[in-house]
Amino acid sequence: MMLTFHLRTLAQFFIRKRVDFKRVVLPKFYSSDNFCPTSGAERYRHLQRYFNRRVRATCLHFNAVPNYSMVYGLYHVYFIDTNVIYRIDQRQANQSPERLLDLEQFLERDGSGPKTVGQWAVQRIRLSPQERHLAVTLKKYHKEEQRCVIINLGHETLFSLIQPHVIFTLDKVFSFEWATDDVLYFTTIVGLRSSTVFCLDLTKNRKITSVFAEPKLNVFVEVALTRDQKLLTINCNSRSSSEVLVIDKDNLSHEPLMIQRRVPELLYHVEHWKGSLIILTNTGPGQEYQVVQTSLSEPAVDSWMPLYFPPPGFTIKDMEIIEDFGVLITRTPSCQIGLTVMSLNNPDVLYFMELPSWACAFEAKKAGVGGKTNTLEFLISSPVHPPHQFCLLPEEGLVLSAEGNKIYIDQLNTITTSRLEACSKDGTLVPITLFHAAHLKALKEVPLLVHVYGSYGRDHNMEFCPKKRLLLELGWVLAYCHIRGGGEGGLYWHRQARVKGKQKSVEDLVACLQHLFSSGVSSSSVTALTACSAGAVPVGALCNLYPQLIKAVTLQAPFLDVLGTMEDSSLPLTIEDKEEWGDPVGNPSHKRIIASYCPLHNITPQVYYRFFTQRYPSMLITAYSGDSRVSLSGIVKYAEELQKAINSHFTLNQRSECGHKPNIILNIQPGANHHGQEDFDLMVNEDALELAFLYTELGLDPPRHLRKKQRSPTPSPLESLNERG
Repeated sequence: MMLTFHLRTLAQFFIRKRVDFKRVVLPKFYSSDNFCPTSGAERYRHLQRYFNRRVRATCLHFNAVPNYSMVYGLYHVYFIDTNVIYRIDQRQANQSPERLLDLEQFLERDGSGPKTVGQWAVQRIRLSPQERHLAVTLKKYHKEEQRCVIINLGHETLFSLIQPHVIFTLDKVFSFEWATDDVLYFTTIVGLRSSTVFCLDLTKNRKITSVFAEPKLNVFVEVALTRDQKLLTINCNSRSSSEVLVIDKDNLSHEPLMIQRRVPELLYHVEHWKGSLIILTNTGPGQEYQVVQTSLSEPAVDSWMPLYFPPPGFTIKDMEIIEDFGVLITRTPSCQIGLTVMSLNNPDVLYFMELPSWACAFEAKKAGVGGKTNTLEFLISSPVHPPHQFCLLPEEGLVLSAEGNKIYIDQLNTITTSRLEACSKDGTLVPITLFHAAHLKALKEVPLLVHVYGSYGRDHNMEFCPKKRLLLELGWVLAYCHIRGGGEGGLYWHRQARVKGKQKSVEDLVACLQHLFSSGVSSSSVTALTACSAGAVPVGALCNLYPQLIKAVTLQAPFLDVLGTMEDSSLPLTIEDKEEWGDPVGNPSHKRIIASYCPLHNITPQVYYRFFTQRYPSMLITAYSGDSRVSLSGIVKYAEELQKAINSHFTLNQRSECGHKPNIILNIQPGANHHGQEDFDLMVNEDALELAFLYTELGLDPPRHLRKKQRSPTPSPLESLNERG
């Protein structure tokens, strides 16, 4: 026990992010007037420099949050520190970490050159069953492809000692798993598409063979191990259907076994338990997820025996098999996360474990070759709560929390998480998650940042974000609207706002804003919307229809030209996205529907009346030149058309009642891809610009640190805690 504690402490000492305090590189901005390099964003510079310091300090304050970067083998603990992979022998105490792979040295030996070292980072590692080899993926910044490096870990014998060394590299690897100590299965990604599974056999002159190839262009393929490490699964998923093949690790010479051939609208995920399959599939009532069981000898859908279906309003988000128990990550009707634990020996025996009310994001620790098998270790977090470690013991019905410090507990108690519901146009209740420090009744004039997504059946990204935490400390309210089209309400929630139902996402967003205001949370004059990627569709549509509801908008890598994108089949994601948005080329009704809400194709002139103003909000649009998922030309065209509409009205109507002219800033970041900046300084600078933009466009007083008058002697509880921390 003491040795385990010593190893964990020593490893955590070495696991820390290095933050290089480089000179901040300010991006080029493109003017709202003619989109040429200009000083259009100079109005934000002073605040941006201030927020740069605050965001940086907040990131560093929460730098040591828990993570699952450690991998436990049979004999060693492996971890990553500043792009160097180390290991510590669990059999020896007081041992210094052994360096396995130094990324800088490897790239120089590999011929990539010293100038490319800062462009790569260690991403994932996989350990072979008997700890003989380690597979590591290196991700190149701003590229959606990876290089896989195979390391021989060495082995001790009576007569020799073979030191760890790199023996092989593979390009463009996406997913990878060890079947044995010498056989690695992997998929490659080309043009955002992963369609082929390969096998690398290190015992046969490092021979690579093709195992499986998917012909359909809208299907994405990846490999994964079941949690008990017995089966390797080949998962072939489209937006609305699944097909899974399994490979028995003890019989690699056999052909992959098909579980169930593809059927439209059938989704399923396979786990293994004592020679049978436990499957999470949408064959439950209302085509929602339920748990079924079947045998390996007769795995098709006709043999699936139902084990568990959640009660009305509850949805299953994921499943883990822990020895003789199925642990189901579950969402309640209010979008709160809990755990449903079911005995696989007796499915009628189950119980529900509540998690803290603030829990919004759940990350289970991946099973390793040397990890615990009777417990589920996991992290929970929220946008404003750093990750916190928990451990579930299914057999005992216990959830244990890792011991935290007093300041952290105080901070948890200072933040309030409220769950609200808004009634949409058709009577559907739409959940809202609200984070605030002040009492709910004291939020009338507090600035509000509303987060939106609602596409592809995916939940909001609600993991911890230092920028969100800083906003809360500065007195903001943060709202997350779980509109239809997302996944929070289950598969039905997604189907409601897919293809022909996309307008429901906009209706839900309008209802959420109106409900927040009528409940005494903020007002339209100090409210901003924020969204990324496909979340920009309902936001852009709302700006065209009801711009008076908000004052400012920030968009990151936004999808704004839905019609133009879906009409161009040469783009990488158009074919598979037809299941989400429709087919405007082959189906005239789909074209009419998309044209009715597409943000780019519905920009309208602004309207001003004596007692009513309908004008576009100010916008900060951040795009990335290396984005292969969203067309940069569509973003630029949207910004141009929006500015034309604004300029046209102000040219014809220069009366004082026209009010403040909205400011449209198009910030094109060079090099980065759809996921944004990966350099720490550039990320901080981007966040600082967003905060400066929000404060300026909402007309908020600057933070007290910038005011000339004396600082208030009574700081907010959150800021006081942050300063003491």
